[in-house]
Amino acid sequence: MELSPQQKAEVLMEALPYIRTFQGRQVVIKYGGHAMVDEQLKESFARNVVLLKLIGFKPIVVHGGGPQIGRVLERMNIKASFVEGMRVTDGETMDVVEMVLGGKVNAEIVALINQHGGRAVGLSGKDDRLIEAEKMVITRPGAGEQRPEIIDLGLVGRVVRVNTGLLATLSEFIPVIAPVGVGPGGESFNINADLVAGHIAGALRAEKLILMTDVAGVLDESGQLISSLRTSEVAPLRERGVISGGMIPKVNCCLEAVAAGVGKAHIIDGRQPHALLLEIFTRTGVGTQIVGDSHGD
Repeated sequence: MELSPQQKAEVLMEALPYIRTFQGRQVVIKYGGHAMVDEQLKESFARNVVLLKLIGFKPIVVHGGGPQIGRVLERMNIKASFVEGMRVTDGETMDVVEMVLGGKVNAEIVALINQHGGRAVGLSGKDDRLIEAEKMVITRPGAGEQRPEIIDLGLVGRVVRVNTGLLATLSEFIPVIAPVGVGPGGESFNINADLVAGHIAGALRAEKLILMTDVAGVLDESGQLISSLRTSEVAPLRERGVISGGMIPKVNCCLEAVAAGVGKAHIIDGRQPHALLLEIFTRTGVGTQIVGDSHGD
């Protein structure tokens, strides 16, 4: 629906106080899901990020790429397996992960942002040891008196440290980061993009962490969107099963980021055009924001 000139003016006026408040502030955006596949949504995302930069924000993009990796592995006849949603990553799979994330997906996002007037630069978490990582190990409780089962995910990593010096030197640019970390011996680790975005936001004490997903946000028992949650309100919702399944790690990521000093964390539906701008610049937003208990609003 085309907005009238009056409606457009009202939208701009609603956005004005947010633009003033967040000038010069860092916003870390995890870009993934359907928004990375649909051509119109890809264009919309690139334009939104450029606009944020032009009006004084400091956006940093961390991207996923699971479906793209899966397609290449299938063409190469490399069997994929998952444990608790994480891709088991041997050496051959890790080579494909780096090739697809760094050589294809990252370059495409950078090119699209630049095409729309931005100044984006592509990075891997290995650049200047931006993301230091170590091997992730999953344990499952054993039955009865049996020992816990240790599950080896291969080169799947967890973030140990984020070194923000490189990002500081790129303050005039829009960093676009592939979620690959570097181990103590220089080895590569495949890391969940949500976790990378959360750790980067925490290390920078960013104003916002925004996770773009393929769901509206956190929904209540009746399926209605919960627009705002304080950290103390999360555990009861989880206990009642309101927060469940794939939403649990995303909410946990937001909680950790807020605990590390991020102003607000948001889970938004990237399938909605301009969801990024609507979440930041409108009073109600379009997703779920998670804030600390002491936050003023």
